[in-house]
Amino acid sequence: MLIYTHENCVAHEVPQGHPERPDRLVHLLKHLKETGVTDDFPLKSAPKIGSAQVNNAHGSRYFFSLGEKKPNEGLEALDPDTWMSPRSLDAAEHAAGAVWQGVNDVIGGTDQRVFCAVRPPGHHAEYDSPMGFCLLNSVAIAAINALEIPGINKVAILDFDVHHGNGTVDLCKDNPDILVCSSFQHPFYPGRLHDINRPHIVNTPLPSGTAGGAFRHAITQDWWPAIHAHQPDLILLSAGFDGHKDDPLAQFQLIEDDYYWITQEIVALANQYAQGRIVSALEGGYDLQALGTSVVAHLEALKA
Repeated sequence: MLIYTHENCVAHEVPQGHPERPDRLVHLLKHLKETGVTDDFPLKSAPKIGSAQVNNAHGSRYFFSLGEKKPNEGLEALDPDTWMSPRSLDAAEHAAGAVWQGVNDVIGGTDQRVFCAVRPPGHHAEYDSPMGFCLLNSVAIAAINALEIPGINKVAILDFDVHHGNGTVDLCKDNPDILVCSSFQHPFYPGRLHDINRPHIVNTPLPSGTAGGAFRHAITQDWWPAIHAHQPDLILLSAGFDGHKDDPLAQFQLIEDDYYWITQEIVALANQYAQGRIVSALEGGYDLQALGTSVVAHLEALKA
């Protein structure tokens, strides 16, 4: 297993009190070190995504427009939740670059599994709109570009963040070669694109208070048959851990063992269809302790 991160991902600044703060990544990397994860899997430096890959997914104007909005100093609000500081776009480029490098690693045979410990997250960024803390949709960018690699005919994106992956749905809704499965608290933010009903778009809304048993039942019922039907050559994960019972932004009641369970199940499916190839990218998770312990559980299953 490979783990990618980049120091510039910490340099993406947000207003004081904002939940998607640099401390998320600082604490996570410290926890990975303290638990010995990085002894076994040393951190690798993530490259930047290329503009060609971004433009292939978001469209040619979007990347340029983000650059125009970048402040020289201070903070710039893109919407009430989403901010840019002078190094935010750089951080997002490294976050997307980590996922794309991971895709090339697993397809090239360097390793079967990759985890990207990066920020800002990406799954809310739509085709031409940043939102929900997200600037570039790293996982969707990687999926769309992966289809141009020989031997990769179908990709699955599995999103278990507590918030619906509206941006990923927006970018992939017209591409039946990309299966998108998203489980999420509903009704809840962002409240967009969750009602799209297409064979390759699997939305799994769950009520506030959902705990492990109901979560596992819904995933088993909705996701696994879709993956068996799609038979992906590559699996990408939008790995959000804000469904944890201690997370301050939502009301799911998941625990670390639920993240171990879903990862273990996905590994088995990847072994069946995708030659074991999985690239996982950090999305949400805003209680620092729960984020650290949940990611460790995820990695324990991912490395198996």
